[in-house]
Amino acid sequence: MQGIIKISDSQYPSLLKQTSDAPKQLYYKGNWPADGEAGIFENCLAVVGSRRMTTYGKQIAQKLVSQIASAGLSAGRQGITIVSGFMYGIDATAHQACLDVGGRTIAVMPCGIDLITPDYQTKLYRDILENKGLVISEFEPDQKASNWTFPVRNKIVAGLSKAVLVVEAGEKSGSLITAKLALKYNRKLFAVPGPLTSVLSKGTTQLIKEGAEIVSCAEDIVRFYNVGAGLVPARINEGNHKGLPLQDSSNMEQDSSNLEQRIIQELQSEAMEIDVLSRILGKSVSELGSAISMMQIRGLVHQENGKYYVC
Repeated sequence: MQGIIKISDSQYPSLLKQTSDAPKQLYYKGNWPADGEAGIFENCLAVVGSRRMTTYGKQIAQKLVSQIASAGLSAGRQGITIVSGFMYGIDATAHQACLDVGGRTIAVMPCGIDLITPDYQTKLYRDILENKGLVISEFEPDQKASNWTFPVRNKIVAGLSKAVLVVEAGEKSGSLITAKLALKYNRKLFAVPGPLTSVLSKGTTQLIKEGAEIVSCAEDIVRFYNVGAGLVPARINEGNHKGLPLQDSSNMEQDSSNLEQRIIQELQSEAMEIDVLSRILGKSVSELGSAISMMQIRGLVHQENGKYYVC
């Protein structure tokens, strides 16, 4: 099913309509909510990040999104819809992680809805539509993607959403445009900390310094949306990417504190690389990377020549 929704129509997304530069019309494919229904637009979260994502970024995006998207659904409530820009990297990872747990996702295209950019993501495009999602754009259906269409698209990504989550971003990442739009629209801004030595952490680190809320677990976001009451998704460095098992928040805080204590204990004896620390502690590199990133931000450890030291 496809069609056009004009800003004067009652079905036009209410949050997006509140923005000063809302598109005059939206082209769409999928099941648009009927008149008077919020539906898929009720609880939207924008997830954005680098196209050149690292393994760390991919793992964190998968775990966070799968847990966030499944939280409300597990409680039998309106879940959180994942909104992103359909590009390769964090965008595509977020869309797919949402689909993997049965959630709904909205792809805001950098081109017209009759085109697929990038063209090799045809299956993802079809899966979004087949799983009660939406593909939308303000461009004419046959409009090709161009340098100028990507930043224009970002205003819809931010405008549809109550909050924006930035996973990885370089200093000049397009994701930072979406983050600035989120602030302009008075939306909540979340950012995932990353290794301070990574160029793809510079953007998110800057956002955190400027006031973005640090995300250490999916619960940080689920709590903001007030869905899935009684269900607390695992921290981003625990569990599998399906978001199971769900854990109690007090236990998660204790687990995180215990891991940090063990990391400090080992590094006090000897500075070491993360893969060595991984073998000693019996933890995955991605799990340690998340924990150490938080510890770096708090000034507990620092890295030099590939090794980590206690500050």
